[in-house]
Amino acid sequence: MPEDGLPLIWVQPEPSPRPEAAREAPVPIQPQATQPQTAPAPQAPPPPRVPATRQPDLWERIGGREGLERVVDEFYARVEADPYLRPMFPEDMAPGRLKQAEFLEQWLGGEARYSMKYGHPRLRMRHFPFVIDQRAAGLWLRYMGEGLRAAGVGEREIAEILNGLGPLARHMINVDDDVPREPLGDARLQ
Repeated sequence: MPEDGLPLIWVQPEPSPRPEAAREAPVPIQPQATQPQTAPAPQAPPPPRVPATRQPDLWERIGGREGLERVVDEFYARVEADPYLRPMFPEDMAPGRLKQAEFLEQWLGGEARYSMKYGHPRLRMRHFPFVIDQRAAGLWLRYMGEGLRAAGVGEREIAEILNGLGPLARHMINVDDDVPREPLGDARLQ
């Protein structure tokens, strides 16, 4: 972990431009005499898809809506005290708390209250108005982990949740993106 104590987040760098010579058409390779090919050996069927890290009963294991409310309260207490993240949130954080609770309930396998109100989550688009860098995403993820622990969620459940939220937090990073920064408010998205 770096000196500031934030979790490291890997962001795939943009590929560097290739030199002009690398863009030229490849030189054709002359075929060599080969032995007659035999049919390839039959391959084993592909392995079954691995289920998502979130198991179906995760919502119940964290304590349902009551447990999630504790998590959201703990998370927002940390955001409120953080001089880096707090300015990204509106003065009145109550609507955001409610939206986060509704989204997480749905994401964790509970009732789909968020989508019933706001349509498709489209979280990245909804977060365009906020300039989110690696540090902000790391703090968000750290405070979510701390909030889960403080709310009494078990380590197995925390691991399942953070395994899913880590990529989501990285996906929100938009500091270098040319995106519309106008707030969407409570717009219902398809």
